[in-house]
Amino acid sequence: MNILNISAILITVSALFSFINYRFIKLPTAIGLMLISLVVSLLLLGAGKLGWGQLETQARVLLDSIDFNETLMQGMLSFLLFAGALHINLDDLAKQKWVISSLATVGILTSTFLVGGITYYLLDFLGLHLDFIYCLLFGSLISPTDPIAVLGILKSANAPKTLETKIAGESLFNDGVAVVVFIVLLGIATGSTEATVGHVALLFVEEAVGGVAFGFAIGWVTYQMLKQVDNYQVEILLTLALVMGGYALASAIHTSGPIAVVVAGLLIGNQGRMLAMSENSRKHLDTFWELIDEILNAVLFVLIGLEVLVLPFTQDVLLASLALIPLVLAARFISVGIPISLLRLRREFTPGAIKILTWGGLRGGVSVALALSLPASAERDIIVAITYTIVIFSIVVQGLTIGRLVKSVT
Repeated sequence: MNILNISAILITVSALFSFINYRFIKLPTAIGLMLISLVVSLLLLGAGKLGWGQLETQARVLLDSIDFNETLMQGMLSFLLFAGALHINLDDLAKQKWVISSLATVGILTSTFLVGGITYYLLDFLGLHLDFIYCLLFGSLISPTDPIAVLGILKSANAPKTLETKIAGESLFNDGVAVVVFIVLLGIATGSTEATVGHVALLFVEEAVGGVAFGFAIGWVTYQMLKQVDNYQVEILLTLALVMGGYALASAIHTSGPIAVVVAGLLIGNQGRMLAMSENSRKHLDTFWELIDEILNAVLFVLIGLEVLVLPFTQDVLLASLALIPLVLAARFISVGIPISLLRLRREFTPGAIKILTWGGLRGGVSVALALSLPASAERDIIVAITYTIVIFSIVVQGLTIGRLVKSVT
């Protein structure tokens, strides 16, 4: 199946599910789309069990023709991160810089090792063997958070602006940091990276620090070009080139594409919008990137819901997945609680900040994509199934209850 047909089917299905959700179900868009997709997937599986498996087979063929990891990590992610960074106020971000940087670095590393250790001993207890390095890989891919499903709910619950900034800022940067940690651990697991402190530290610096520097460089060049143009079609095209060309070039020179795109997005979204664009250009740019963000997120959450058709599940793995849900949440609570408790000695925080950041730390497409990028093996099957179960719980249960939690503690 060619890419045009695949895109046509996904856009059509996303549009249909969006209509159903808007008219009848009325859930937050991301959660509603994923739930409808999940229900459709389960109905197709049930039809297959009853002997009506033609639709299920066709759906499997479609999903098998889509490389979820390639689609998200080398396609959608650059657009989603840029669109998210474009609308974050740099002054607000600067006020929360220590919180966001600690959550996106210390928090990710703490979560990776906590979840990895817990997973290793739990799976061993349940009779499912997984090498410790693969447990750490699972810890790194389940640690990044996805704010898409929760930010709209926080706004409707009248959550403080500082809290929204923390959640959005953390997620933008922890995606990039988690991907770097995942790449390092995967290299160790497959033997392509030396497991020495010096080599790992050098690789981390190349990816993370290199990503920041490269993102600033391409953002600055684009900003200088935007200053010389007053035509919104050209300006939007320049931002598209920045996202697509910048992400591809970052990957080619082995720096972090996600971090580079976030840094460039922050520069264009603040300096670029205020000093290099007219009001007309700003309006068109915002509308364009909001539409890109909405469309890609709709497709992404539909894909997450449909992926259940091709995921490997066994009774033992399902039991392990359900047992890990509260344990991963506990690890999130600790990895958020430690840096915030230390920072509380010097600054004020929103009441219930640790609880809200813990429960509002939804897992999303990045976790699924990283799990699916693992080399084919028995370990991959276990990790993919556990990751998917936790992501579904996170989006549905945490996403639908975070609003009430915010209202009860703020």
